Amino acid sequence: MSLFKRKDSPHWWIKLTPRSGPSVQRSTGTADKLKAREYHDKLKASLWDQERLGVKPERSWREAVVRWLEETSEKATHKEDKKKLVWLHGFLGELNLDQVTRDVIDQIRSAKLKEVSKGTVNRYLALVRAILLRARDEWEWVDKVPKVRLFKETNSRERSLTIEQAKALLEQLPEHQREVVLFALATGLRQRNVLGLEWQQVNLAQRHAWIHGWQSKNRRPISVPLNEVALAVLKRQEGKHSTRVFTFRGRPLNSANTKAWQAARRRAGIQDFRWHDLRHTWATWQRQAGTPTHELQRLGGWRTGAMVERYAHLAPDHLAIAASRLDSVLAATI
Repeated sequence: MSLFKRKDSPHWWIKLTPRSGPSVQRSTGTADKLKAREYHDKLKASLWDQERLGVKPERSWREAVVRWLEETSEKATHKEDKKKLVWLHGFLGELNLDQVTRDVIDQIRSAKLKEVSKGTVNRYLALVRAILLRARDEWEWVDKVPKVRLFKETNSRERSLTIEQAKALLEQLPEHQREVVLFALATGLRQRNVLGLEWQQVNLAQRHAWIHGWQSKNRRPISVPLNEVALAVLKRQEGKHSTRVFTFRGRPLNSANTKAWQAARRRAGIQDFRWHDLRHTWATWQRQAGTPTHELQRLGGWRTGAMVERYAHLAPDHLAIAASRLDSVLAATI
């Protein structure tokens, strides 16, 4: 039996050397020799099963997270994934993959639902599901994983501002945030693309800016034609910073959803409105101004037209023209 004590640890340690593969040395996590021996025997039997019977070795959730983060480092939501995984660690961090059951998933769902909306809970659950499925289908670490149920969502949120509400909000914002919001309303860019915009991505002479593919949500570059309002905003930022466009007191802005933003929103009397809804507002105004779906899709950098169709009902004029084309045909039947 390879049980031993180390000077730097109060716990019993194990060292096993299989006939094939590297030796295994780890802490038993206990100072009780009987419990340590029990852990030793189970581990030895598990290693024998792996070696002789081809049984898959136990893999931990922590191992899966490390590999997931390594393989998905290019994801646009990589930083958001990290934040979610830090929160999930409290439920999954000490478990092996085969211990992640439906009951554990339900605990995660219930706990997160007390903090956020169902849509946000779904983002956490979808991340857990993606890691588990990759562990099963690609890494072949486990043979089966629990089914992760998501809440039903309707992509019907179309919260946008009226012209009057937008004016009230802009009047309440401090100058540096007013410029950022005005630029977002003029271009429809997402928050991280607005805040991260650099001068090397702007050509004032040609009235054009661009978002690199690695910066966009769908990993495709976005062309940003600059209207008069957007152009004016950029010209007012010239000379404030050598690299970044939007700054505050000489430093690049890294956050827009701040206490100042929330306070200004409340003073303007605007409820149930997120910073991202500025993009919905821009799209709504575009459609109401008659911008066709295919043009709005390109301007907004959407991969497909499905996301743009939610705004289709806001511009009935072009449909009215299409409907009127039958007037002369129907006239002959009357």
